[in-house]
Amino acid sequence: MATLQIAADSNSPGRPAVAAPVQPVAISPLRMWMAVIGSTLGAFMAVLNIQIVNASLADIQGAIGAGTDDGGWISTSYLIAEIVVIPLSGWLTRVFSLRNYLLVNAILFLIFSVACAFAANLEQMIVLRAIQGFSGGVLIPMAFTIIITLLPKARQPIGLALFALSATFAPAIGPTIGGYLTENWGWEYIFYVNLVPGALMVGLLFASLDRAPMNLKLLAKGDWPGIVTMAIGLAALQTVLEEGNKEDWFGSEFILRLAVVAAVSLTLFIVIELKTANPLLNLRLLARRNFGFGIVANFLLGIALYGSVFVLPIYLARIQGYNSEQIGMVLAWTGIPQLLLIPLVPRLMRRFDVRLLILVGFALFAVSNFMNVHMTGDYASDQLFWPNIVRAVGQALVFTPLSAIATSGIEQENAGSASSLFNMMRNLGGAVGIASLQTFLSKREQFHSNILTNSVSVFEEATRDRIARLMAYFMNHGVTDQALAGHKAVVAIALKIRKQANIMAFSDTFFLLGVALVVALLASLLLRKPGRLSGGGAH
Repeated sequence: MATLQIAADSNSPGRPAVAAPVQPVAISPLRMWMAVIGSTLGAFMAVLNIQIVNASLADIQGAIGAGTDDGGWISTSYLIAEIVVIPLSGWLTRVFSLRNYLLVNAILFLIFSVACAFAANLEQMIVLRAIQGFSGGVLIPMAFTIIITLLPKARQPIGLALFALSATFAPAIGPTIGGYLTENWGWEYIFYVNLVPGALMVGLLFASLDRAPMNLKLLAKGDWPGIVTMAIGLAALQTVLEEGNKEDWFGSEFILRLAVVAAVSLTLFIVIELKTANPLLNLRLLARRNFGFGIVANFLLGIALYGSVFVLPIYLARIQGYNSEQIGMVLAWTGIPQLLLIPLVPRLMRRFDVRLLILVGFALFAVSNFMNVHMTGDYASDQLFWPNIVRAVGQALVFTPLSAIATSGIEQENAGSASSLFNMMRNLGGAVGIASLQTFLSKREQFHSNILTNSVSVFEEATRDRIARLMAYFMNHGVTDQALAGHKAVVAIALKIRKQANIMAFSDTFFLLGVALVVALLASLLLRKPGRLSGGGAH
């Protein structure tokens, strides 16, 4: 019989300290699914609020008087808070009880979502977004934990398919929703949109989760050295990744110091977790073959998942001049097919080896990026249609089987650690991916610009002929000064070169994303076939 209790094993070395064993409380199938649907809806909104805000960042910056450079902190503050709270959630659940912890954070998420719409300046927005990210970050691992502890093993693929909507569908559909709301209603509505699904989420969780006593004594017994080093390390690392490209990476003393803090803190965290009897996170789970290689594949999936959602809108805005709504409509084709395909994945998992589904998914996702490596100036929504469809199919096939095989065999007392590590590493992969792609895109643009500029010489007859024709064009369209016409002709050629260099840099970036997915595919080849994922019995 499924329960809402996470079994305890406080005497086992290397496992997180948990409450004393309690008699499991039976839960009806209806309430079980209400809990799963409510929690996955919360995870969906938490992930959606990353991309939905990014799509409207320029409008928000203008409304609250934030500069382009400082406005990035509107997203960074949310991401830092989210990535710090994810590993803490398993332990805090045992302290405050699943029902209390999840409901309070779900309500706080809604309150601070609305509060963000009323922010008057950048400082207020950063603080409100950080609190929204902290409460929203709780919703992601809690949904995953409920699925792998509450559902019988036979039903877990269905729960994981629902969770996949938050992990892969939400990032894809976020720019579509954000662009539409911003263009037609105003940027405030990207925060108001959380209210209706949020009220449904709170209602489902309130009705389905059993009351349980809090265990505040665990606060005194917590792995505080691990908590402090992890929080400092992850916050510093996330800041380095988000701000590094803008600050010229290690050319900035600020970034260099933060990188040292992150390296020292996270090293200490790993040492502490491996030595303490009751760690915050059971890092020994990484030594298990399927979980370890599953984490590697999931990290690389995060790089490609968030990286592609980052790169494509920049391309469409910079090269094609699309507004946020037009960008959203292009990206919708990476989301809509997933909405149709993900519910079918549990059936495929019953008929095929889950490792085969993972390999096919990663292969299709990689191919979708390789399809974009020969971009031209005319490469727009029509040309991106089929790569986006292929990407959608690949993403739909990957996530649920990968989650199932990675967590297969995880004991209930380790479910919190497994959930935290699995979700944290995907988000961290996204942060690493975006930071790396920002730098890569900039460097490749400079590289191609230098090559193209060197090949365009005034000593070449083709170049002189092009300048002459452009001068004639400008003089026929209102420019009377021949010297000014010549200057405008040279500038026009320079802009053409820069645009072409940008297009080639974007092509290189998609190639790099494809390579990352090929590496993820290779890591997936090392996964061992688990016991029947559709068999009976809970973990």
